[in-house]
Amino acid sequence: MRILGIDYGNKRVGIAVSDALGWTAQPLTTLKQQGHQKLLAEIKEYIEKYQVEKIVVGMPYSMDGSRGKRAEITQAFINFLENNLAIPVEIQDERLTTSQAENILLEADLSRKDRKDVIDKVAAALILQSYLDLNN
Repeated sequence: MRILGIDYGNKRVGIAVSDALGWTAQPLTTLKQQGHQKLLAEIKEYIEKYQVEKIVVGMPYSMDGSRGKRAEITQAFINFLENNLAIPVEIQDERLTTSQAENILLEADLSRKDRKDVIDKVAAALILQSYLDLNN
């Protein structure tokens, strides 16, 4: 069963997918935020292409575990997905994943511009990998 991982942001949305066995997450792409309907159409393409059976969305909890404004916006997006897709949507804590992604890309010696281009899909892969590790 393949699972799609999503790092939802104001400007960009990172997308990752698991392998068929659900053991590893691979970064796929970063989509530009152009409204929920356009984003939904793009996500549906990945669902079909990879035969995805579940989606995991990173939830940006505050460091104390509470939900702030960003988490409320993400929850609205999750609700939108649940109302428009026929597959389950689950939440995964995404605290510090962007920082982890940044550190990975710095270690890979990527330029600032190159990091900006890939950080969201790497963060999506980290979110998805965390989910896979907890559920396998």
